[in-house]
Amino acid sequence: MALKNEGFLTDEQREVLKIAVQSAEGLSSSPKSPSSMLNDHNFKAPTAGVRVPTGGNAIRHMRRSHSGKLVRVKKDGAGGKGTWGKLLDTDTDTHIDKNDPNYDSGEEPYELVGATVSSPVDDYKKAVVSIIEEYFSTGDVDQAASDLRDLHSDEYHHYFVKKLVSMAMDRHDKEKEMSTVLLSALYADVINSAHINKGFLMLLESADDLTLDIVDTVDVLALFIARAVVDDILPPAFLKRAREKLSETSKGFQVIQTAEKSYLSAPHHAELVERRWGGSTHITVEEVKKKIVDLLREYTENGDTTEACRCIRELGVSFFHHEVVKRAIILAMEVPASELLILRLLKEAAEEGLISSSQMAKGFLRLAEALDDLSLDIPSAKPTFQSLVPRAISEGWLEPSFLKSTAADTLDVDVDVDVDVDDKKLRRYKEEAVAIIHEYFLSDDIPELIRSLGDLAAPEYNPIFLKKLITLAMDRKNREKEMTSVLLSALHTELFSTEDIVNGFIMLLKDAEDTALDILDASNELAFFLARAVIDDTLVPLNLVEIGGRLPPGGSGSETIHMARTLISARHAGERLLRCWGGGSGWAVEDAKDKITKLLEEYESGGHIGEACQCIRDLAMPFFSHEVVKKALIMDMEKKNSKNSRILSLLQECFSEGLITTNQMTKGFSRVRDALEDLALDIPDAGEKFLSYTELARARGWLLPAFPYPSLATPIAAS
Repeated sequence: MALKNEGFLTDEQREVLKIAVQSAEGLSSSPKSPSSMLNDHNFKAPTAGVRVPTGGNAIRHMRRSHSGKLVRVKKDGAGGKGTWGKLLDTDTDTHIDKNDPNYDSGEEPYELVGATVSSPVDDYKKAVVSIIEEYFSTGDVDQAASDLRDLHSDEYHHYFVKKLVSMAMDRHDKEKEMSTVLLSALYADVINSAHINKGFLMLLESADDLTLDIVDTVDVLALFIARAVVDDILPPAFLKRAREKLSETSKGFQVIQTAEKSYLSAPHHAELVERRWGGSTHITVEEVKKKIVDLLREYTENGDTTEACRCIRELGVSFFHHEVVKRAIILAMEVPASELLILRLLKEAAEEGLISSSQMAKGFLRLAEALDDLSLDIPSAKPTFQSLVPRAISEGWLEPSFLKSTAADTLDVDVDVDVDVDDKKLRRYKEEAVAIIHEYFLSDDIPELIRSLGDLAAPEYNPIFLKKLITLAMDRKNREKEMTSVLLSALHTELFSTEDIVNGFIMLLKDAEDTALDILDASNELAFFLARAVIDDTLVPLNLVEIGGRLPPGGSGSETIHMARTLISARHAGERLLRCWGGGSGWAVEDAKDKITKLLEEYESGGHIGEACQCIRDLAMPFFSHEVVKKALIMDMEKKNSKNSRILSLLQECFSEGLITTNQMTKGFSRVRDALEDLALDIPDAGEKFLSYTELARARGWLLPAFPYPSLATPIAAS
């Protein structure tokens, strides 16, 4: 086939091309001529991204569109080999079959994918939304600060201020309070005053738009600004500057006015603003109680009932208003001159619906239950209370049904305890019991307490004493809790029966929900007292089952029993529970045993009896003194000649000083008696020696009268 110099076309092909071009010119408005098109193909360098065929000239699979742009010819089989394909079908989409043996991926039509170009500000705004959402979930201020620093966009932090406040405005008080806490934490560390100023100004400027989604925008945003001023992160001068930049008809202008008049100009505005959303994201019951006492004392000084009611409302603890009632009446008892003011406040709060009738009744009821204890410090407590109740009922802010409930609930006697005595005797017993307990917490004198209880001669009230003891201890420090557990162990051996202790715990657990109103962690504390009683052999695990069976199912008392059983079943429960209140020195049980052994050995080798007693005292583990008795007796048994025993002289001295109580002495002898069979394997005459120890201890009054003789020693004694 002959080739011409103009290209690789035959005469026949050139004729076909001429006819095709002439036909195309009738459809195209392109000014290009066929020759110029060929010249373009022959001399124009390929553009980047366009694949150049390896065989032949690029013209073979290139053509121009109607617009004059170069495009690749689509090989879909039309026209046969060596043709231009569907040359005239320039406006028709063709289908490329990927299964075609001649498929070439380079012939796929190019697609222009649109990409949104984002600015750094947009990226920052998206990032801070995630940071704020995570902070609302976790409350982790440090993490939020770290995440904000990692953005490395300090110039945009005013957007963070705006976004944080605007997101919090549409949420609960908890998130609002969290937002103010976060801003204060970030100020001067991550965010500067310029960011705060600009962020709040942007919020004021967009207040009209915010109102469309948040109805109370004006009030909420005004409070945010007032809180920022109170927290010293926004200067008061900001309000004046912002007012000058805002239109008088705008919502932002109203926000400034509200912040100035309703919040920053009110009496005690700082305290009011800080407590508007709860005061703190981690506020405790003790803090709420302190706030209640402070506002009541402030009220008695200024007599502003409206302000006091507003402060009560701003506490945001409607479920805890019974504490307001209780504390208010106690204040009236302590300061008789304030009684009229207190009654006026309670009446006003009831009429406004600020304190509900149920909360009012609960406050009076809790006070009625505490009258016995209050009377010890305020002699006029009972007559004052008895005069207040009928007055409150006659004025309509206390339900008359309160009188019926009081008669049954203030007796403080559990239905499972078979006691039926007159009310005067019970009240006198409770007063004296509280005085004895307070004296014990001061002196740590168990024998004196036992003597005082014996003088009361009211064993039927033992469960009530136990309830009072633990209730008073739960509201004190670990020292008193440890003393209480030690005392329970002593009382169990010397005065209280197991049934007394079981009934006392039942009374405690039935009132656990009311106790929790005053003692935040009452359920956990009771669980530890129960578990500790089992470890100290005051109760046995089966007693917990009995107690649980006498409690309402599904209540907090049942949960406490379950918690106590879990504590007991844990690994190393004995050691942990012996130290749950600190355990005196806080030593592990094994460490304490080693120290006891060493001090006894040192005493035996020629030490001074006074020094030995001091070492026992320094152990600071009176609840573990039975171990001293046990190890001392076993050490004396191991000696071949136990006449004129120094060990027995030490026990006598400890007993005489009250260092080892009758309870601990009896428990120590019991431990040795229970181990006699094992001891006899190494000490053949263990039974005979223990019998002599028992007779000596009985003669000297170390043991309880009910302590039995050891069974292994009985045949020896008979012989």
